[in-house]
Parts: sequence; structure tokens; C-alpha cells
Amino acid sequence: MGINNIIIREIQPEDNRQIEQVIRACFHEFKIPLEGTAYSDIETAKMFESYQNANEVYFVIDVNGKVLGGGGVKPLKDFETEICEIQKMYFSPEVRGKGFGKQLFERCLKSAKDLGYKQCYIESASQLKAAIHIYESYGFKHIPGALGNTGHYSCGVWMIKDL
Repeated sequence: MGINNIIIREIQPEDNRQIEQVIRACFHEFKIPLEGTAYSDIETAKMFESYQNANEVYFVIDVNGKVLGGGGVKPLKDFETEICEIQKMYFSPEVRGKGFGKQLFERCLKSAKDLGYKQCYIESASQLKAAIHIYESYGFKHIPGALGNTGHYSCGVWMIKDL
């Protein structure tokens, strides 16, 4: 895979099918529950349309024209004013462990700050140990329970960071 041909860019309508496949595959790979998670979100099938408001953005990792990962920023449901959520961050095995996830994550954090959010919230599943380790390394702190109203009752890890 030519590392030079990797672009992190905003999602386009034609990316929907590929990013949906990346997201869904991670749930099977890591044995994460399908109910009460991003797997069953309506947005998962139409990611481009789901990130078109002024206060949200979704990025994809494009490798030679193939979408192999993504992650986005959205207002935290029922906490719309100051807290955003970094969400739907999933990567194909081909791009893991090469630093692209961190680049995308940093892009999300910068966007959150640029969009005027004061805090950033993340929900995750305990199976995603590598991801949780990265969030911790960026100063995210564990909190005892969920914030907002994401509907992700199967997520057992909640973290927050001041921007």
C-alpha cells in the first residue's frame, strides 16, 4: 500500500457504502454488541448526510481512492452547546498501527476547538483497548457514566477532555 497516497479528507456522498462497511466490520471483529451501539444507528448507513450541519464534520482516510477509516465531530445530543462528541471512529485493519488514526483524531480535536466547543466527549467499548489507550494519551479522563443521549447503552467506557 503506497503510504504517499493516503489522504485524510472530509466525507463525500460516494464514501457512504465504504465507511459503513468499515464501521460494521469492526463490530464483528472485536465482538462488540450490535444493539445499543453505532452499529444500529440510522446514521451509519448515510454518514455523509449525517454530518452536514455547520457545527459538525466527518473525516475519512482515503488510501488510493478506497475509504479505510473515519471519525467525526458532532454536538453531544442534549448537551448541544459546549460539548461535542468524537464519534464513529473506526479503522480497517490495513491502516491500523501506522499513525493514521492519530492524525485523524488530531484533526477531529482541532476541528472541535475551531467549531467553538469547550469539551470533547467520547464513548467506547472496553474491547477497543488500543483506542482507549490513545484517548488517555491525549488527556481524556474516564468518567463514571454516560453524558448526553446517544442511545449507546452497550458502550461501557466514557471519557471527556477540556479543549
